[in-house]
Amino acid sequence: MVEKQITEKESLEVITAMIARTKSRYALGDGNIMLMWGYLTVAVSLAVWILLYYTHSGAVNWLWFLIPLVGGVATPLMARHQRRVEGVVSYSDRLISQLWTIVGLSFVCLTAACLAFAFIAGVNSWIAMLVYSLIAAPIAETVQGIALKERSMLWGGVIALVIGLFTLCCVVGGVLLYASWFMPLFILAFVSMMIVPGHILNHKAAKAA
Repeated sequence: MVEKQITEKESLEVITAMIARTKSRYALGDGNIMLMWGYLTVAVSLAVWILLYYTHSGAVNWLWFLIPLVGGVATPLMARHQRRVEGVVSYSDRLISQLWTIVGLSFVCLTAACLAFAFIAGVNSWIAMLVYSLIAAPIAETVQGIALKERSMLWGGVIALVIGLFTLCCVVGGVLLYASWFMPLFILAFVSMMIVPGHILNHKAAKAA
């Protein structure tokens, strides 16, 4: 039996169709996941900011753990519901999922390292979590935006990455990250990276439906 050879034109058509299919599938379901992470991060950030202002207690920083706890539970539930609605998962879907899985696992490893530094060596290294969140997540978002040709994700990721690089320079240069000016930047990063693209994706999905 002779196998049919796929021409260059046909292979490009297959790749284009795969990207288009993934983009349409991604639009509604993962738009909601992005919105969940965005609003969750903004809500926790505002709570920490307000409590720091009124209490001046570093203990309120433990509230940051609400983000991975709530988001880590909600994301697989939302993703499972999305798979039931949309059916079979494509290679591109899995690739995007694996990209964010790597980011998530790296956060788990960094959290474990910060806890070890805190309880074993008595060293406060939690600022690494804020810096890393503004670098790893925006890079993943930017790559995803390029792959799906979605400008809102691309530019949202770029804005957040610029804020992350600025934060990194501040930390390395010994500039203290006061809540009065850093928290608005942190919130802006997640609004640009998660909330705005999430609403745009859902709006496009609603128009296409």
